[in-house]
Amino acid sequence: IISVSAVRSNAEEYQPPIWKSYLYQLQQEAPRPKRIICPREVENRPKYYGREFHGIISREQADELLGGVEGAYILRESQRQPGCYTLALRFGNQTLNYRLFHDGKHFVGEKRFESIHDLVTDGLITLYIETKAAEYISKMTTNPIYEHIGYATLLREKVSRKLSKSKNEPRKTNVTHEEHTAVDKISSLVRRAALTHNDNHFNYEKTHNFKVHTFRGPHWCEYCANFMWGLIAQGVRCSDCGLNVHKQCSKHVPNDCQPDLKRIKKVYCCDLTTLVKAHNTQRPMVVDICIREIEARGLKSEGLYRVSGFTEHIEDVKMAFDRDGEKADISANVYPDINIITGALKLYFRDLPIPVITYDTYSKFIDAASKMKAWKAVHEVLGLLVTMNEKDNFMNAENLGIVFGPTLMRPPEDSTLTTLHDMRYQKLIVQILIENEDVLF
Repeated sequence: IISVSAVRSNAEEYQPPIWKSYLYQLQQEAPRPKRIICPREVENRPKYYGREFHGIISREQADELLGGVEGAYILRESQRQPGCYTLALRFGNQTLNYRLFHDGKHFVGEKRFESIHDLVTDGLITLYIETKAAEYISKMTTNPIYEHIGYATLLREKVSRKLSKSKNEPRKTNVTHEEHTAVDKISSLVRRAALTHNDNHFNYEKTHNFKVHTFRGPHWCEYCANFMWGLIAQGVRCSDCGLNVHKQCSKHVPNDCQPDLKRIKKVYCCDLTTLVKAHNTQRPMVVDICIREIEARGLKSEGLYRVSGFTEHIEDVKMAFDRDGEKADISANVYPDINIITGALKLYFRDLPIPVITYDTYSKFIDAASKMKAWKAVHEVLGLLVTMNEKDNFMNAENLGIVFGPTLMRPPEDSTLTTLHDMRYQKLIVQILIENEDVLF
């Protein structure tokens, strides 16, 4: 457990990188939007457009209305295609025309805006920066701060020493506002770097879960250290660890995501690697907890894993894990029927976004089973199954294969015919894994 004082010490010693301000300066210099208002009331003006709408006019008329003023813009309806709308924007001593769309928000490309003014503001920033700094942007990833010897490597060593020194200190419960502020100074990069080199951390490789993000206020890329320009959707953020980078930089970030437990909202339906890294365990904690409960009181239950528990009770167990995590109570006092626990375990595997036997290996396993080839095992968790008690529970390897085949593997395409065709091979694969677990694992 890391005490607040240790974290505060880390924060005080932490020296932020030198963020590169060139692109920020360019954004400040970008032309400002200038709306050219139509002097007359236009009939049939779409309700989501304002006085910048000039009705059906030609490109030449639009160019004349803009008057050569940088950043000036109007909206017009196409002469050739009535009902289609165009944004005419003055930039770089020329008039640019963009097909304009509205689906509740305004857009000409991927980004969607609440107002035309915001769309034009963002467009002018992007046009200006990409015009002035095209070569600079193309080289942003050549010397990333993410891997810089003076930042990432030395910082990892410093924070790792601090964490290992303080990991046995008792937890402090009184946290002041000042201490909270100190903790906030440590960026996601620092936290990930420390975890990567923590001896107690299971260092599974994991890709970042990047999603387009709108940053409020100035933000810099944690990969290349350059400013993330634009008004909205300036970059991407990893929803598992909080890493903030340019969209183009995200393609170069190593598969070293260290999920932050505070960001993991669910246990079920969560990617397996994300869950084990967030909880710092070898296996998903829900699997270990369920298996311990099953081994403690269920191994001799007839039809174990085959007999279904009540669906609503299984859903209760799922919600308990999602809500309470490792503290979820699934004891006999709460759920006396062991079939509820086995049902919850099977549901966990079924709900995985990527099955234990992954989509990219599915066809190889099916092919191996159909031709009875020798092949390699996929995951040690399958070694936890319970055939040694089949005299009492009547669940031999074949029966467990029938139950767990469709649970642990499913075809990449959602095809009923494929699923039905492959069921016998799914059963056979799990059966072989169980019967040969001492060799395969």
